[in-house]
Amino acid sequence: MSHDESNPPAPGTYWYDPKNAGVSSAMEVLRAVRRFRVADAAMRHRAQAEMQINETDLMAIRHLIACERQNRVASPKDLSEFLNISSAATAKLLSRLTASGHIRREVNPDDGRAQRLFATSSSHEQMRQALSGTHEQLMQVAVGLAADHQAAVVHFLDAMSAIAMMPHPDTVAREAAAAAAPGGEPASA
Repeated sequence: MSHDESNPPAPGTYWYDPKNAGVSSAMEVLRAVRRFRVADAAMRHRAQAEMQINETDLMAIRHLIACERQNRVASPKDLSEFLNISSAATAKLLSRLTASGHIRREVNPDDGRAQRLFATSSSHEQMRQALSGTHEQLMQVAVGLAADHQAAVVHFLDAMSAIAMMPHPDTVAREAAAAAAPGGEPASA
């Protein structure tokens, strides 16, 4: 929807027209999502401060703990893909987390070369101390929802996640232009 200069959108409406049916309540849902994202970021920052690590380190440790809970063994490649960082950045991260005692690396007994990654017991304990009270309260909120509300929330958040993970249309267009141009370079206009 476009707005002309003489009739700017109402404050806080961005590009949505709150007069359209359902938009006003949908905007409240999106505002609630934003409030949760801010609160979640604050929770992660508290955990980072308590554990004296950065955000990528925290994400890595949480991923390793999640893998262990799912009886999966993480590898450096798996961690690189999860964090969306290069293998060189992953190597630095692993060295830093090994030196700080947050993770341990083992040689994969199946091939003798590949590494397997695990969060240390002290990382598990630090994570529990930093997040357990909050996680217990979050679980109580989720348990308090009726089953159909739980299913609706899961559906909504999964749909929002799918949209958020989509590449921006400009990025897709640039990549398509680069692939179509001779030599892989975007064609100039």
